[in-house]
Amino acid sequence: MNYLKLSIYSLLFAVLLVSCKQHEDVRMPIHRSSGTFMKKSVDRNKKLVSSEEDVIKKIIKSNPKVKYYASQKGYWYTYEEQNLTDTLRPKRGDIAYYNLEVKDIDGKVIYAEADLGPQTYHVDKQEIMMGLRHGIKLMHKNETVTFLFPSHIAYGYHGDNKKIGTNEPLICTVTLRNFVPEEAPKTTTPGTPSKSNTPSTQTPKPTNSKPAAQIKKDTLNP
Repeated sequence: MNYLKLSIYSLLFAVLLVSCKQHEDVRMPIHRSSGTFMKKSVDRNKKLVSSEEDVIKKIIKSNPKVKYYASQKGYWYTYEEQNLTDTLRPKRGDIAYYNLEVKDIDGKVIYAEADLGPQTYHVDKQEIMMGLRHGIKLMHKNETVTFLFPSHIAYGYHGDNKKIGTNEPLICTVTLRNFVPEEAPKTTTPGTPSKSNTPSTQTPKPTNSKPAAQIKKDTLNP
């Protein structure tokens, strides 16, 4: 009887040990594989960004007469037409009206300005290319600016699913024709003043004892 119990206990212990071993063997490779994949992905993206920036810097260096500015967002730009009079720039909620031409990094036209037509952008409230979202807010009205965008702030890995391919840096020329504040929603009926904004008036006291003349009733505002 004791031999039978000992055999059963030994069998259960062996099954438990094998189960734990298999569980460890299954989990460890997944963890290691995931970590390795992430590291390789980060390294690959760093190399891509670095190589694209090298190409852009070569373009800038090959045009010493053109003054380029480096933005804090990781792109470069130069003024084709600059407005030194105005100080206002588009801000969140404004509606910007602009024209756009898009070229590849070699200067070949992908989308001509005439093909795209006039563009409208609700600043910071509409999804457009990341680089343009930042770039337009640097501009004044009637300025034309050429931007050099690395792919990670252009259309990235997926492209635009049309003419712009995977990981493609872009040259974008933007003319900001105008921008206006977004129209605030109206909360009162047109022509009807709000009570909170209507100044209170006092009825003047009569200067004599004569009865006041009868006032005609306003047919528009009874």
